[in-house]
Amino acid sequence: MDNDSVSAGASLIERAKAIILKPNEEWPRVEAETSSQIDILKNYVLPLAAIGPIAAFIGGQIFGYGVLGISWRPSFMSALSQGIVSFVLTIVSIFALAWIANFLAEKFGGQSNSLSAFKLVAYGSTAGFLAGIFGLIPSLGFFSLLGLYSIYLFYTGATPLMKVPQEKTLGYTVVTFLCAIVLFMVVGLVASKVVGPPGAGIISESRSDSGTLTIPGVGSIDTDKMEEAAERMEKVQRGEIKPVPLETLKGMLPPAIGSFERTGVSTQTLGPMGAMAEGAYKAGDYQFELEVRDMPGIIGMAGLGGIAAALGGERTEEDENGYERVGVHDGEWRNEKWDISGSRGRYGVIMAERFQVEASGHVESIDVLKAAVAAIDEDDLEDLAE
Repeated sequence: MDNDSVSAGASLIERAKAIILKPNEEWPRVEAETSSQIDILKNYVLPLAAIGPIAAFIGGQIFGYGVLGISWRPSFMSALSQGIVSFVLTIVSIFALAWIANFLAEKFGGQSNSLSAFKLVAYGSTAGFLAGIFGLIPSLGFFSLLGLYSIYLFYTGATPLMKVPQEKTLGYTVVTFLCAIVLFMVVGLVASKVVGPPGAGIISESRSDSGTLTIPGVGSIDTDKMEEAAERMEKVQRGEIKPVPLETLKGMLPPAIGSFERTGVSTQTLGPMGAMAEGAYKAGDYQFELEVRDMPGIIGMAGLGGIAAALGGERTEEDENGYERVGVHDGEWRNEKWDISGSRGRYGVIMAERFQVEASGHVESIDVLKAAVAAIDEDDLEDLAE
């Protein structure tokens, strides 16, 4: 393979195959190459990033989509526009994630190198790119989850490319992708407001005592928030921050909430990464589950909620069948969904900057689920978080 670029179709296939099957052997070769970001973008990212949008376009036109017995086929122009937008946002996301990966590298003992970060993200996204092929047959869309293998590819490439110590690669990978999730929520808004080639002008860094990440037309992020996320993850890995004991979480679930009686409890540990307790509640024909999830190194902290708040990130969808709202509202991260016809919904919030509290099920109104979440004492969670 040419050490300077992936220029031919055969080389692209060889690189993709090697990254997927033998990442630990391939990353050192990637690190040694001198290809520019533009070369990698043109010869690798653009061809592979087109797979998903093209497959989805063809699949939608031939098979259409269906859910809950309802089938529809998007119009040609609508599908084409969606494919183009999806393709553009994918490219923008690659640049955004590369910036985040580069910024966080030093926080985890690695080295900042923009080209290496771009290589890590571009080649590490290979599984996600290839999984887009399942869009050809919408009913097989579930298999696109195989694209999550890209997270593992990123993990294996963190040390050879960004020089992150092996013992810190897990934390580096998790924090990078969590920060990326929040940024990607608003990347569509960013793309619609910024004019220029992919990645140009999308993100810039303003230096001050605290440091900010500026997104034109949207706002700024306090980069100290990202650093807090990195430090928190390191402490979790070292065992300095431990998940709340399962019995303690279980004790947070009230025996009754209004007219609903608790009918069962389940618990689960996620090792050093967290723990959860879930209670099942029932009243007549209605029932819901209330979950308290402790994620000390991930959810909460300023690294997620704070970044979203800085961006004002919020997504809302609403029609005659119900609504869904995800994002920051009144300074609080919320995840809310309601289906009118089925009288089913979900309501979740982040408490004490590390606990996710969520209620979901078949109830009379969303207010029932909100009351269930409010039944968890936030002050008690604050005490547990200290």
